[in-house]
Amino acid sequence: MSRVLTGADRLAAEGAARLRGQRVGLVCNQSTVIHPSLEHLADLLHAAQGVELAALFAPEHGLRGEAQDMESVGSTRDPVTGLPVHSLYGSDEDSLAPRAEDLEGLDRLVFDVQDIGTRYYTFAATLLLCMRRAAPLGLPVLVLDRPNPLGGGQVRGGTVAPGFESFVGLYPVPVRHGLSVGELALWLQRELVPECELEVLFCEGWRRADYFDATGLTFVPPSPNMPTLDTAIVYPGQCLIEGTELSEGRGTTRPFELFGAPGLDGHRLHAALRSEGGPAGRATLEGAVLREASFRPMFQKHAGRTCGGLFLHVTDRERFDPFRFGLHLIHTVATCFPEVFAWREKAYEFVEEIPAIDLLTGSAAFREAVEAGRALDAIFAEQEEAEAAFRSAREAFLHYS
Repeated sequence: MSRVLTGADRLAAEGAARLRGQRVGLVCNQSTVIHPSLEHLADLLHAAQGVELAALFAPEHGLRGEAQDMESVGSTRDPVTGLPVHSLYGSDEDSLAPRAEDLEGLDRLVFDVQDIGTRYYTFAATLLLCMRRAAPLGLPVLVLDRPNPLGGGQVRGGTVAPGFESFVGLYPVPVRHGLSVGELALWLQRELVPECELEVLFCEGWRRADYFDATGLTFVPPSPNMPTLDTAIVYPGQCLIEGTELSEGRGTTRPFELFGAPGLDGHRLHAALRSEGGPAGRATLEGAVLREASFRPMFQKHAGRTCGGLFLHVTDRERFDPFRFGLHLIHTVATCFPEVFAWREKAYEFVEEIPAIDLLTGSAAFREAVEAGRALDAIFAEQEEAEAAFRSAREAFLHYS
């Protein structure tokens, strides 16, 4: 297996020559590493001759990834380089974009964070907000590309309807868009920020069909609850559980693969998932096996309480559709176990007036179907139309074969 070169690897190999003579800001976190040494790019640029690394910008979870989801992070100073670290995930919605005064004096803003290929994973939304702030300042943006860990073949899930935009749906693409973050940046530029001066340093050697474990690269967990590639594979569907009061397994060693709630009977849930919705429901289990499980989260939902539920084992990545499974799972629990089911009503990603599940799915259609007891056939059909439309629209931005 030959090793892929990321954009950061290519930048390092050339001695950061394209940044020479420039004052640079770097959007980064713990995943911003060079292979195979795993040296942090900030350390390399800080030592690079002729390059002035002036500031670091940290997305959700902070510069070193120690903060949990939706945990406010303040600006600070990096103890290694001594540089200021401007938080892009503070206490309100305004904190999600860099301040103009923090960008002033820079010659280039570099973005290098490992994405997970799922719309509601917030790092690409941070990229879009950086592009929007950089554009009126005439500040060029350089994206150092990394492989999409889920491969670039599959496109799954509906898009975002007008009025349902949020930090987990800031741009109208399917949940699983099948683009690298560099390809997505090109799409964002043309569709949303055409005035942004954008350059993408693409990977070398990545093939579109390859999952991360075929790249020869080391998987550095890009956030506290994304520890493995297995987590990333189920995430496009299991993140939907955040829109409910079910536990998505945060506070355990296997977030998103484990799910359940206190008082939920995993054995009965397993049976219901196999039968609820007839053949259409059973089809959402293709490529996966469910195992009855009990777990006790140490923090977040149901902390310290024993939850009954299931563990999701993916056996065939190409056949399994995590997004449709996530919809089917929530529909089944709401229908068959109403005594333990509830939607999340608290604010979600700084939005209070729209239910979290609507922000995640991109509209009210799924929630309304669940509440009315309707089957999901119409929802799946609409998603297939959105998937086909985006599959065609993205062709102009595909760099990798």
